[in-house]
Amino acid sequence: MTDHHHTQPRSAEGPSRRMLLAWGSAALVAGSVGLGAAPAVAAPASPGNGRGSAKDPVSAASITAAYAFLAARHDQYGTGSTLRLPQSYDGGFFASIGFVSSFTYDNALTILAWLASGGSAELARARVLADTLLYAQDNDPVGDGRTRASYQPDPFITRDGSPQIGSPAANTGNQAWFGMAMAQLFQRTREQRYLRGALRSATWIQEKTLDEQRLPAGYTGGRSGDDIAFTFKATEHNIDIGAFFTMLARVTGDRVWAQRADIAFGFVRAMYDDATGKIWTGTTEDGSTINRFPLPADVQTWASLATGDPRYRRSVSWVVDNLLVTDGAFTGSSYSNADVSKVWFEGSAHLALALGQSRRDRGLRAVLLTSIEAAQTTALNADGRGIVAASNDGLDTGFGDLYYAAPHTGATAWYLMAALDHNPFVLQRK
Repeated sequence: MTDHHHTQPRSAEGPSRRMLLAWGSAALVAGSVGLGAAPAVAAPASPGNGRGSAKDPVSAASITAAYAFLAARHDQYGTGSTLRLPQSYDGGFFASIGFVSSFTYDNALTILAWLASGGSAELARARVLADTLLYAQDNDPVGDGRTRASYQPDPFITRDGSPQIGSPAANTGNQAWFGMAMAQLFQRTREQRYLRGALRSATWIQEKTLDEQRLPAGYTGGRSGDDIAFTFKATEHNIDIGAFFTMLARVTGDRVWAQRADIAFGFVRAMYDDATGKIWTGTTEDGSTINRFPLPADVQTWASLATGDPRYRRSVSWVVDNLLVTDGAFTGSSYSNADVSKVWFEGSAHLALALGQSRRDRGLRAVLLTSIEAAQTTALNADGRGIVAASNDGLDTGFGDLYYAAPHTGATAWYLMAALDHNPFVLQRK
């Protein structure tokens, strides 16, 4: 889901990564740059380019093509060391409306997918994209360490030097994904600017969103574009925060971050339904009442990936039993139990990775990855490189948003990490 919204009424959060209907909002400004074919780029010499390697049944050609897609999107508005952001969606519905926004969540995933490759060229791209996000953090008009849900890449830096903000909401989960990308990049490079950015984001989360008064204790949803606090607590956000703070505890040696991670993961445990194995979405705006519908897939799979807790294997099984769908030639996870008519390919990658990490049902993992690879070339609006967000237009999340069959940086990044069996929630070795 991210941007991270799972728990509130449809109109409460404001524009988010998944708010793909609210085109009248000034937050999602259509850009002036055309959405033609992406420029040709050099693909990695080999899948994973050394450190990572594709796991069967994914082909080397598919991995190479997916990395080429991310590189092409990255180079759409600049090349080399130029600070720039990749457009999140292209083609299909988005081409028809002149969409150019770049979502922070998708950019964090792109950094993590490049790190998963292990290649020097991909590491260089990860640095440039991370430096661009750090620029956004450092030059934000509020200047308190937050990043925004999306930015406009055309141009990203305006004439006065400020970043061009698309959706101004500061959703808590996005801050955590930004932080995870920075922590992983610091772990790889030991460059202090990435750790500083991660710590600024973590401090913002701690100071702006911690709620220990309204039980269960946890972290709330962040702040709107008008800087109004969201009062709900999302399970997804708390999973992200728990993973991020655990990384910070390791890279800094400061146990306070582990204690704070325990608060976030404690909220996740409070949302676990022992009778069925599923995990509830979070709370309503009162911060305590459980929100029971819709039930998204990623909460279930991410809890398993972020914690390794055996209890959440049942949550992964809940996705298989309740959200696995077939739409034409494609089989995979839908977004939530609000609409099980179409495949959400990002969610299929989440599920495939969760199955791979727990060494469970390798056959289903193969089915999921094979289906995503097929979608790369045969799905509606496929470009042969990127992964489309949904198997057909109009997948209803249940949170007031729709997904479309359009190539998507986030779905492509998740596919690469699933194919490489790379868990972004866990700090990687140097």
